[in-house]
Amino acid sequence: MTAINLPHHVSRNHPQMPLRDRAAQFAPFAALTGYEAAVGETARLTAERRELDAHEAEELNRRLTDLAARLKDRSEVTVEYFVPDERKSGGAYVTVTGRVRHISVPEKTLVMEDGAVIALEDIATISGFPFEI
Repeated sequence: MTAINLPHHVSRNHPQMPLRDRAAQFAPFAALTGYEAAVGETARLTAERRELDAHEAEELNRRLTDLAARLKDRSEVTVEYFVPDERKSGGAYVTVTGRVRHISVPEKTLVMEDGAVIALEDIATISGFPFEI
């Protein structure tokens, strides 16, 4: 006798499992939980902080001084600065454009009108209307 010709068994004690639940039994199993996230984090690129040469540092200091003297003009400037990565070495350069609200020498920060606080040591370049004249 072969099993193919037997009638389908239906239990009297247990209800039949819905097809959706039966399909879930055969869903893929993730044996390496978190592996994809770890690979993605490793593949994420970071940039190294550029050191300004003496001429670039002097020009940046001149522009910061000019900007501090012209805060009342509320000129729009573009600031490129380095943001260190929290998880790995390096970081990324971010560019923001807006008006500077305040420059704090004791705290060594530049505060934009939108509330962004930028450490003066992280600034790579400052450009905009006041400097192009």
